[in-house]
This record gives sequence, structure tokens and C-alpha cells, in this order.
Amino acid sequence: MFRIVQNRRVFLAISAILIVASIAAVAFFGFREGVDFKGGTMWQFRTGDGDINKAQEVLTAEFKGTEVKLSYASDGSVLARFPEIGEADHQRALAALQARFPAFEELSFQSIGPSVGAALRNRSLLAIVLVLIGISLYIAFAFRKVYQPISSWKYGFVTLFSLFHDVAIPAGLLSVLGRYEGVEVDSNFVVALLVVMGFSVHDTIVVFDRIRENLLKDRGREDFSDVVNTSINQTLARSINTSLTLILVLLALYFAGPASLEFFILTLLVGVTTGVYSSIFVASPLLVVWQRLSLKK
Repeated sequence: MFRIVQNRRVFLAISAILIVASIAAVAFFGFREGVDFKGGTMWQFRTGDGDINKAQEVLTAEFKGTEVKLSYASDGSVLARFPEIGEADHQRALAALQARFPAFEELSFQSIGPSVGAALRNRSLLAIVLVLIGISLYIAFAFRKVYQPISSWKYGFVTLFSLFHDVAIPAGLLSVLGRYEGVEVDSNFVVALLVVMGFSVHDTIVVFDRIRENLLKDRGREDFSDVVNTSINQTLARSINTSLTLILVLLALYFAGPASLEFFILTLLVGVTTGVYSSIFVASPLLVVWQRLSLKK
């Protein structure tokens, strides 16, 4: 049997370091907002000859006085970013590029106004907050009949912390990538965080439910930390096998999937991995820490 609860200081210290580093990254670097949130135009295409400088010349000539940023995507296509334009301007630039590059291929084009982007950003933040609160309240309600020594609302609070843990780490990673690699966050990033929270809370509930069952059977005969450690070990294989299956699929999608979803999949991959870690090494040991603090008081 693995002594997970007995070594909780090590596991919680690792989580604390990652969370502090993630919060610091977000505080200092912030996020590089994509077209979805700040408004503007993102155009993905292939020129045929792979010459990004010629495409830059064409777009700069078409949109005089407008800053046009071009970069390569992971699949070799070109990503062009510039302020919002209308469909007439899009068609004019498209014709110019097709005339310059006979093998030109348009992959995607999206243009969003700044007011729409701001509204979408605010609604995305509200959705994350509401999901965090809703899940925590549900956990507190579901475990209302749990046997002492720890109250049901503490299960909800610990779940809230573990969800924050699972969201903060991929957010910090995207913040660092935005600072040094120019990676932008968009609505896909928010969707990925919501998926991570759903997966993580499912894994945490499995462990908590086994703790509840063992507490009802034990009725206070064993120490709470031993009951928690036994419960974790009983669900360990299930948690790892289920999560590993998803992680392998995400790895395949990350290396072989479309470039437009690269960082969406990366966010899922990091979030699911940290979610597995938090459900086993963070959430349940935190219950023991809270119970020990209550006894001291």
C-alpha cells in the first residue's frame, strides 16, 4: 500500500510551488488575448511556396497603415493577425494573394469586433466562476450525510481548491507561452478549462465517495488519515487507468491533430494531468490536514 497521506507534505509542497509559479506568471505576464477576446482578424492560409515575406508584402500593400503580423503555424501554414476588417476588404486581399500565389489555399478566416470580444471575455470568466461555485456546492450537498470527523462543506471547499489547482497550472503555462512564444488565449482556452474542471471533479468524487463508504463502515475505529490513505489506494488503479487512456488520446491529437487546436489540446493535456495529481495527492490529503488542524484547535 502506498503511503500517500503520510507523505502529504511532499505532494502538497509540489502543488504549492506550481500554483505560486502559475499565479506569478499570470500576474506578471498576463495573457496574450486572441481575436475572440480583444477583437480583430485572424487569417490562416497556405501560400504554396512557403514564403512568408511575400505574403507580408501583399497584405501590407492591401492594408496600408494597418499593422499586419504573420507567423508560421506548426503545420507550416501562415497565420495573419491584424485589426478587424470587413468582408469586402477580405475578398480584395484574397484576390491579391491568389494572384501572387497560384497555389494559394485559404484555411480559415475570422473577424470579430472589439465590443463582441469584450462581452465574450466577461462571459467566459463568469462561466468559470459559476462552474467552480456550483461544483463546490454540489459536493457539499452530496456529502451532507458523511460520517464525522469532517463536515460535508469542507469536502466542497477542498474540491474548490483542487479545481483552482487544476485551472491555475495550465493558465500559468499559457501565460508563459504567451510571453515568450506569442501564444494567444481564446474561447477554446476557456472551453478547455471547463472540460478540465469536469474531468477533475469526476476523479475527485470517486476518491471522496470511497472515503465516505469507508468512514461509514469504520465508524471511528481507525484514524482518519488511515481511512483516507486506504481509500486512495483502493481507487488508485482506476484513476490512473482512466486518466492514462485520455492522456494517450490527447498526446496523439497534440502531435497529429490540426494546428488550430494545438494549444486547446495542450491545455487539456496539462489540465487532465494535474487533475489526476490533485485528486490523488492534493484533495484527499488536504482533508487530513484540515482534520488535524481542527483537532489542535
